[in-house]
Amino acid sequence: MTSTVAEVEPATPPGGHNRHGSTSLRVGSATLWLSVIVLLPLAAIVWQSATGGWRAFWLAVTSNAALESFRVTLTISIGVTLINAVFGVIVAWVLTRDDFPGKRLVDSVIDLPFALPTIVASLVMLALYGPNSPVGLHLQHTKWGVGIALLFVTLPFVVRSVQPVLLELDREVEEAAASLGANNYLIFTKVILPALLPSLLSGAGLAFSRAIGEFGSVVLIGGAVPGETEVSSQWIRTLIENDDRVGAAAISIVLLVISFVVLFVLRAVGARAAKREELAA
Repeated sequence: MTSTVAEVEPATPPGGHNRHGSTSLRVGSATLWLSVIVLLPLAAIVWQSATGGWRAFWLAVTSNAALESFRVTLTISIGVTLINAVFGVIVAWVLTRDDFPGKRLVDSVIDLPFALPTIVASLVMLALYGPNSPVGLHLQHTKWGVGIALLFVTLPFVVRSVQPVLLELDREVEEAAASLGANNYLIFTKVILPALLPSLLSGAGLAFSRAIGEFGSVVLIGGAVPGETEVSSQWIRTLIENDDRVGAAAISIVLLVISFVVLFVLRAVGARAAKREELAA
C-alpha cells in the first residue's frame, strides 16, 4: 500500500513551527525596549560630555572640586556597602530563620526605602539627626549623617538579594555538618557563606551603585559642604545650575563607569563562586 506524505512525516509539535519566530520576537522586543529606556539615554549623556572635546572632559573630571566630590562619594559609599553587606545578611537571616511577633511587619518595613521618596528620607534624617535631634545626635553637615542616609536607602538591596537564597538552602547539609562536630562559625563560613556569596556580591554591587549616585536622601542632612559632605551628585547639580552641562555630563560618565565596572567585577566573581559551588556539590 502506498503511504501518503502525512503518514511518513513526523507530526509538528503544537506551536513548534512558530517557536523560533516567537523567540526572535521576544528578543527583538526586549532589545528595543532596553535600547530606548537604557542605551539611548546613556548615549545621549556620552554625546553631551564629548561636545566640549577631550580637554574639556579632562578638566571637568580632574578639577579640585570634582576630585573632592569623588573622594567623599567613594569613601562613604565603600564604607556603607561593607556595613550593609554584614548587617544585610544578619537581617535576612533573622527574617528567614527566626520566628518572632511582628515578623511580617519587619519584612514589609525593609522595602520602605524603595517606596519612600528620597527627599522624604532626607527630611526623616534631618528630623532625627538635625539640630533638634530627639536622640541627642547632631549629624547634619557631617559624613556620618551622609553615611546613615545612604545606609537607609541601600540596605534593602542586600537583604532582598540574600533572602531568597537563604530560603532555598538545604538545611540537611547544615545538620550533617553539625552532626560531624562543626560549630556554628564553621557551618556558616564553610557551608552557608559559599552558597550566599554570589547573591551577596550582587546585592553589595547594587547597594554601592545606588550609594554613589544618590542625591535626594543626602541633600538636606549632608548640606553639600565642599570636601566634607558634597557628594558627586550634588556637584553635578552645582555644575548644571552654573550652566556647565558638559562638565555635569563628564562627572556623570565617571560615576557610570565606576558603577558598571564594580557591578561587572562583582558579578563575575559571584558567577565564578557559584560555578565552584556547583562543582563542589
